[in-house]
Amino acid sequence: MSAYVIANVTVKDPVRYEDYRRLVGPTIEKYGGRFIARGGSIEMLEGDWHPTRLVVVEFPSAAVAREWWNSPEYSEAKRIRQATSEGTLLILEGV
Repeated sequence: MSAYVIANVTVKDPVRYEDYRRLVGPTIEKYGGRFIARGGSIEMLEGDWHPTRLVVVEFPSAAVAREWWNSPEYSEAKRIRQATSEGTLLILEGV
């Protein structure tokens, strides 16, 4: 069953964050993932959540998504993301 990593990110250092953007794609692809949405326009329909930059990545399963997040391939990109932005990440299992 597919699973989705959903991130709400506020970039604090846009210059250094570009290093993250450059590094992250190949790590996602290595684990069978693909970007579904990456920072597109957001239209609120209900509620009072105010996301800044949403990213959705599809993986083959939640186990693979966790494997990617904990992987040595992603570690450098993750370190840069955590140093240059604030955010929330979660895994949502599909149907």
